[in-house]
Order: sequence, then structure tokens, then C-alpha cells
Amino acid sequence: MAPALLPACLPLSVCLLLASGFAQAGKLLVVPMDGSPWLSMRLIVEKLIHRGHEVVAVMPEVSWQLGKASNITVKTHSTSYTLEDLDHEFKVFADSQWKSLEEGTHGVAMGSSKGFFDITFSRCRSLFNDKKLVEFLKESSFDAVFLDPFDVCGLVVAKYFSLPSVVFTRGVFCHYLEEGAQCPSPLSYVPRHFMKVSDVMTFKERVENYINHLGEHLFCPYFLKTALEIASEVLQTAVTPYDLFSQVSIWLLRTDFVLDYPRPVMPNMIFIGGINCQQGKPLPKVRCVSFGTQRITGFGR
Repeated sequence: MAPALLPACLPLSVCLLLASGFAQAGKLLVVPMDGSPWLSMRLIVEKLIHRGHEVVAVMPEVSWQLGKASNITVKTHSTSYTLEDLDHEFKVFADSQWKSLEEGTHGVAMGSSKGFFDITFSRCRSLFNDKKLVEFLKESSFDAVFLDPFDVCGLVVAKYFSLPSVVFTRGVFCHYLEEGAQCPSPLSYVPRHFMKVSDVMTFKERVENYINHLGEHLFCPYFLKTALEIASEVLQTAVTPYDLFSQVSIWLLRTDFVLDYPRPVMPNMIFIGGINCQQGKPLPKVRCVSFGTQRITGFGR
């Protein structure tokens, strides 16, 4: 990503961190999300360290994938749950998706999945209950926060310490990406989440898309209720989703424009391709037979 392509309105420290030809190394605070999102983010974090940036990652002591990385400075905090609690809630969540086929915003926000999301959101309260960790972060003078927005905690950390934030995500549940970035999202051709339609919709599908959008405004606050309560406790003021998502400096979207529906984007929304899982290894060379003659075909090229 060339420096010239970055929006001029972004903080200089963020531009230096993301630019390929930086003048001096930066200091980055990473607030990741557990599970497969960390496999994607870890690749970027390790590359930043290789380029000379100082990186500190804040992680809960209880997790599935977090902490399994080399050469990353990690600061941990305790949690109010055990690994068994985490596994149990995730199993309930996974079973509900297969058995009940909960679909749409209402199913996720109000169904049996809520317990898993609440335990995920509770990590942020545990982070800020660790006074020594909070004091360390305050004194470290970071240039920016690199975060996954799903559990909202990274956004809370950025707001609490008044730091620029760089979001690394495939997308944002509900409508907060478009509203936070003040990006138009015409319902006539931009399908909402869980809508099984294309960008070319019939009149009936447009009506259904609009109803789905209204449903997001109705049920998404319930989905983020625990997260917003924790954010309000930490920031000592009433907090709305817009307060958190509107502060984002850069949206790094793990997708490609040609793979998504046509839609307006803002200058600070940058498509970085399909970095959505752990980096794969090259496919092995295999031996195949063609017309009685053996030949070697390299599929990994």
C-alpha cells in the first residue's frame, strides 16, 4: 500500500504504520479477536514486526488461539470465565445454528447464541479491571490501535486512550460499518446481511431488504447490549455504537471489491483482498499419467 493512496485526513502516525516506505518505526497496540480472526490478523502483525514496528498485543489468559505466535510481545489479563465455560457456550451457539437454523439478525441477537456473545464481550471488562495493565498501556504512548471490531473492546480501548484506530475485518455485523464511516448504503441495490439476494433486486426483494434493515435497527442494540454497558462503565458516560464506530481512522476490509456487491465506499475504507484464514502452504507436486507417459505437474506454482 503506497503512502500516496492513503487518505490525507488520516493521522500521520497511522499512515506511517501502514505505508510500505515508512520513515521510522511505529508503536502499535493490538486488540485481537479469539478464534479464526486471529489467524488472519497474526500474519499482518508478524509482518509489521518484521518491518521494525514495535507491537504489543493485549489478550485474555483464557482463549483458543491467542498467544500462539512467536516474536509478539503479549500482555494478558484474567477473565471471569474458564476454558470449559468458553467451550460450552460455543457448543450451544454452534448447535443452535445447525438444529434451530437461527437466521437473521433477530435469531443471532435474541436466540441461544446470546450467551456466547455475552461471554465474548465480558473480556473487555476484565481488561479494564486490570489496573496495572491499564496503567502500562497509558504510559506506553502507542501510535495507534490495530483491532478486530467484533467484540467492540478494541474500539473502547482506542476511545479510552484517545488513539487512532485501524480496523481489520471482513465486515461488521449490523449497519455500523456504513453509519460509522458515514458511507451511503442504498437499500435498492446493496443487500443487507443474511439476505439471499443479489444487487439486482425485484421490487419485492427491495421491500424485504428494507424490512431487514429496519430489523437491524430494532434488534442490533440487544445484540450489543452487554458490550455497550461495559463500554459505558469504562468510559464513564453513555455510549452508543455510533460513538465507537465513527472514530475509526482506517477500515482494512478483508475482501475484494469484485467479490462483493457494488456499493459506495469512503476514502478510509481500503480493500486488502481475501486474507481470511491461516496462510496456506503451496500445493505439492503430484504425479499424473497422460496417454501412458508419466509427467510431473506442479500445482503449487
